Amino acid sequence: MYASTEIKSGFVELVRHTTHYLEAGPANGTPIIFVHGWPELSLAWRHQLKAFADRGYRVIAPDLRGCGSSRLHLNLAAYTQREIVLDMIELVDQLNIERAIWVGHDWGSAVVWNVANHHPERCFAVASLCVPYWTLERGIGEASALLNRDQYPEDVFPAGQFEYMLFYQEQFDVATEVFGRNHEATFKVIMRRGDPGLAGTQFLTAFVRKRGGWFGPGKSPPDVPLDQKILSTEDLRAYAESYRRTGFFGINALYMNDDKNKRYSDEALDKGVLRLPVLFLSGRYDYVSDTERSNLTLPMQDRCTRLRMRTLDTGHWMQHEAPEEVNKELMAWISQDVFPVRITINRTA
Repeated sequence: MYASTEIKSGFVELVRHTTHYLEAGPANGTPIIFVHGWPELSLAWRHQLKAFADRGYRVIAPDLRGCGSSRLHLNLAAYTQREIVLDMIELVDQLNIERAIWVGHDWGSAVVWNVANHHPERCFAVASLCVPYWTLERGIGEASALLNRDQYPEDVFPAGQFEYMLFYQEQFDVATEVFGRNHEATFKVIMRRGDPGLAGTQFLTAFVRKRGGWFGPGKSPPDVPLDQKILSTEDLRAYAESYRRTGFFGINALYMNDDKNKRYSDEALDKGVLRLPVLFLSGRYDYVSDTERSNLTLPMQDRCTRLRMRTLDTGHWMQHEAPEEVNKELMAWISQDVFPVRITINRTA
């Protein structure tokens, strides 16, 4: 899977939590921590681990608590951002990493945003794929205020395309059980490339509450063809086997702590202003975190003093769908904004 690059598996085992992680690259390389989102694994960063390790970076991708081989906690309050950020800080402490570049996707974005605004001394820089700053980590209410209300009228879709998040909060057991009925089918139907033809339409996530479930009341996930642009057969097997072992409780619990997460976000240093280098990659055909047709990036633009924004022609599963483009944008940002190369011209000729 990883060609000549060796990907090692490790654990940070402490009393409060055990984090499993993948690691590659030289021990003395600049650290990059890649944090996955819903409903993924450290495996989500397989293309980035190889590419950046081959260039001399020390790359680390943890499994979030409740996912993969990290410890599963069986209470909803264990999945607050406060707890997960502490997992990340304990991880880098145990790996003797003082500062790192942090990269997140989806709920992993919320995590790295919170690492950056609560622990800026542990960060060289922070990057996010798809989820902008000062949105998801502060709860559905604040994010909903930034939506495209021409597309999602508030009286019909109070939370817009985030209606599915309200379904988790209202019917957590139902939302969680259905994904476990057929693990392979769940990942095949959820993890698909962006469809340009859906731009401007009301996305399926807006109808989850109205339907009484992701696939309709009592219905199991349909068995659709695998989108091999996103997952290979081997990847699908790894995802299904992992979630067959852990279930979806932990990863779905991320949606259940809005109030606690908002209070934690309110504790951010410097009123939440980020003064370190920031990269945001938007998916043109990402209709869940739809930053192209809404105001979701406005808080980020107000609070990030060194912000670079780029749009890729992808859907939500960006690092799978366009790994080379994602890696190119990350590398350009690192070389130009994070550790800029200064050229000295000899004028003594």
